[in-house]
Amino acid sequence: MILKIVGAIVIAIILFLGIVYITNVISSNSEAKKIDSYGQHVSVDGKNMNVLIQGEGKETIVLLPGFGTAAPALDFKLLIDELSPYYKVVAVEPFGYGLSDATEKERTTENIVSEVHEALQQLDIHQYMLMGHSIAGIYGIDYVNKYPDEVTAFVGIDSSVSTQPGMDAKLPTKTFAFLKKSGLQRLVVKFSSDPYAGLAFDKHTVEQMNMLSNKNSNSSTTLNEMDHIASNFKGAQGLTFPKNLPLLLFVQANNEGVEGWIPLHEGQIKDSVHGKVITMDGEHYLHHTLFKEIAKDVRAFMNEAK
Repeated sequence: MILKIVGAIVIAIILFLGIVYITNVISSNSEAKKIDSYGQHVSVDGKNMNVLIQGEGKETIVLLPGFGTAAPALDFKLLIDELSPYYKVVAVEPFGYGLSDATEKERTTENIVSEVHEALQQLDIHQYMLMGHSIAGIYGIDYVNKYPDEVTAFVGIDSSVSTQPGMDAKLPTKTFAFLKKSGLQRLVVKFSSDPYAGLAFDKHTVEQMNMLSNKNSNSSTTLNEMDHIASNFKGAQGLTFPKNLPLLLFVQANNEGVEGWIPLHEGQIKDSVHGKVITMDGEHYLHHTLFKEIAKDVRAFMNEAK
């Protein structure tokens, strides 16, 4: 009797997983046909990198996403709309993000920075402010040191700091890969709370971001980047922002998950000729709710810097 019960449970689990897997395959194929194109493709390393350009201002802002932001150009949409009347705004979607191709190239800081730079070169963009969210703080500090003649300022949106605690942990990438391939990831997302509820995004944009999240989250490319997080943070620990580079850091005022979050950022600007930390009451994705304030403060800061 016990063996029959156990056998029935095992069969039920196998059937459940089979249904979840098949549903995920069908849904993924269906969604692939519904994802709208936006931006333009740039050839980098023999692959297509997607870039959205909006606005015709004399000065250019290049936007870089945080880790795992599935559709960067759409995720930044509210901020782009606020900045584009005054600047030429360039939202770069690194490989594995948004509508960009996947890649098997290791997701080291060196490779990611080189690829973003090549995309800008292809677009004939040679002078720009670099603005990045979250982990873009790690890639950004490397970038501004590699290309000091091109970057006119760095703006961080709750950007990562190389010495923040907890970034040397080993992450379960194999588990995340299984969740994606099995379809369980889609199931979990379906029954989770809506991350865009109450935000100013229109319904169509939210639908597109959700479909791109199903496509890109925990892909082989992003999981490779996840594998390199600890080494990328460690590699950035010897770097500082150039003293004469205007440096503006928007920082979450109450980040209970990272000890000393504000002092970490204050340490980054202490030697800057023109550096400023602005604390903001909001979640990690500050640009989802405080896009108007960020755009206004960027303009004021750059006017002061001039």
